[in-house]
Amino acid sequence: MMMTLMSRAWFQIRLAAARLFADSSGIAATEFAVIVPVMLVMFFGTVEFSSGVAVNRKVTLISRTLSDLTSQAATTTPGVWWAPVTDTYLQNVFTASIAILTPYVANPGTTMQLSEIYVDTSGVAKISWSKAATIGAGASQATLATSTRTAGDVVTSLVPSALLVHQTYLIFSEVNYVYIPVGIGYIMKANVTMTDVSYSRPRQVTCLVYNSHPNVNPSNTCPMT
Repeated sequence: MMMTLMSRAWFQIRLAAARLFADSSGIAATEFAVIVPVMLVMFFGTVEFSSGVAVNRKVTLISRTLSDLTSQAATTTPGVWWAPVTDTYLQNVFTASIAILTPYVANPGTTMQLSEIYVDTSGVAKISWSKAATIGAGASQATLATSTRTAGDVVTSLVPSALLVHQTYLIFSEVNYVYIPVGIGYIMKANVTMTDVSYSRPRQVTCLVYNSHPNVNPSNTCPMT
């Protein structure tokens, strides 16, 4: 009798276990709970990465636009081979970056610099003049600032060898943008600093003069020493 009861009990246990392992009603919910966090990380990571690529592209466009617009400065005086650039002119050039950056917002880490470089007869590149600017969030105009570069600084190592043409001038632009991810700490661990530079030559004159730099000679030509 006892053996019969034990056999029946063991049979019931095995039957319950079989039914338990055969029951798949909770598999979908379990898989969903496991997969959702991974999918969310992938989704927001893709969004952050795509935004970062878009911002980086805009940084490149800003650097090219700054050097290109500045190099277009021209003179209206016949026989003069240099063109003057003023704070107002440079501020307007820097302000163009706001439209390029839209719809992304500028931050305190957004800085820009424009410099004129002269390559002398020995192939040494030096800063002729330089000016910087910043743009804040919601700003409609760039704010001029003091550049980190000063007249006379040797920057030969910054200029590509193909552009080190003796007795020529270059317009050199630099852009620095700090990309702040929305998911910082979750998707991306820190801010990303994006930088780019661009070079162009004055298009309609030999050089551009800002605050009497370079000091043009009496024949209205740019220094070529």
